[in-house]
Amino acid sequence: MSFLKTRGLHPNHVVIGAFLCVILVGAVLLSLPMAAARERVSVIDALFTATSAVCVTGLTVVDTGSVYSLFGQIVTILLIQIGGLGITTFSTFFVYVTGGRMSLRGRGVVESTLTQHPVRNMGQLLLRILIVTAVIEGIGAVLLYPSLTPGVRAGYFPVFTAIFHSVSAFCNAGFSLYSTNLGSYVGNPAVSLTICGLIILGGLGFVVMTELWEFVFKRRRGLPKRLSLHARVVLTVTGVLLAAGTLVFLLLERNNALAGMPLGTKLLASFFQATTPRTAGFNTVPLGMCANATLFFIIMLMFVGASPGSCGGGIKTTSLAVIVGLAMSKLRGNADVNLFRRRVPDGVVSNAISVAFLAAVMLVLVIMLLSVTETALQEAFPGDDFIALSVEAVSAFGTVGLSTGITPSLSVPGKLLIIILMMVGRLGPLTITIALAARELKPRFRYAAESVMIG
Repeated sequence: MSFLKTRGLHPNHVVIGAFLCVILVGAVLLSLPMAAARERVSVIDALFTATSAVCVTGLTVVDTGSVYSLFGQIVTILLIQIGGLGITTFSTFFVYVTGGRMSLRGRGVVESTLTQHPVRNMGQLLLRILIVTAVIEGIGAVLLYPSLTPGVRAGYFPVFTAIFHSVSAFCNAGFSLYSTNLGSYVGNPAVSLTICGLIILGGLGFVVMTELWEFVFKRRRGLPKRLSLHARVVLTVTGVLLAAGTLVFLLLERNNALAGMPLGTKLLASFFQATTPRTAGFNTVPLGMCANATLFFIIMLMFVGASPGSCGGGIKTTSLAVIVGLAMSKLRGNADVNLFRRRVPDGVVSNAISVAFLAAVMLVLVIMLLSVTETALQEAFPGDDFIALSVEAVSAFGTVGLSTGITPSLSVPGKLLIIILMMVGRLGPLTITIALAARELKPRFRYAAESVMIG
């Protein structure tokens, strides 16, 4: 990255370019005859799958377990791993391994992606991320191994199935080798809770996981340690969304999608479905069976997504906290946004509003375009096509992967729109805006101020 400044390239351009390159390579590999179990996968479907894997979304136009061969599934899980950890992590780690040097500008981009404080030894930080990821995914695979049955294709062993689902869960991808996703394990606590644990850890972000580890370790040794504002906000919002999601899903679906299940299974399924909209995409209850009110609530959860520096997308939990804090501050007549007795800088508040606004505008435009392009879909799903398209679009932006089942029925223009949304959702609206701007222009003058009426 040391050559970026001399060649006029913004580091965000490199990140976007790297994502595009990995997606294109993955699409080529998935379109090869050896990647298919039977018939060769079309180019558009291979591109869709590669984008969904690299962007750790989970939306699929073909069944991963039956359409792709073992080679195709290995390519898919590698794309998920690369996309989950982030292109920045891999590229920066490669620079250190090869003995290269990073510019201050490039170092700043990596630090803003992986942590909120300056890092003395970037190589050690990146190595720690890779080790922690491997350990968590390994533990997840061991816990899943006794419960998961082999993949749908003959010759697949439970160990491969366990590793595949563990990586997919921790990277918040939602890809599954089963045609019904995890519907067969709706009442299995070992599978459901392990998957949920992996999803939550992957959605917290490396910064928060590190702080929690240091907090517990130092408290055991009697050393003073407190969590940062970032960690407290992430953990609080995550806990509130999980609790609220579980309660709302249980109340709305107890006599619908959850009808006939024992109370324990209903609670387990509700917790699972409250966890997975946090950008994971797995499901134990088919989303197509849910009521429109439930789908709308899930849309809101998917729009928020995971936390900064994690494997997930969405506007992020911290953005939600800052926006809610801003609203509460204005209602109380307070000029500052305060969270946990700490003042949030004005720049952070502006960024949160910008991300949420850009995300909402893009989703409105794409949903409107999908309503135009998917005319055949509207005939197949009369009356429910709008909510189905909305779920699809927000799921793509939030890199979630949940769907009411319409993904394979999308037209080519519809698939291309979803591909664009998945990339924007993974890279972030603010990142794309900065990359397009490339240079920060300092105005030579400021206009005179004049007030406007609000409300």
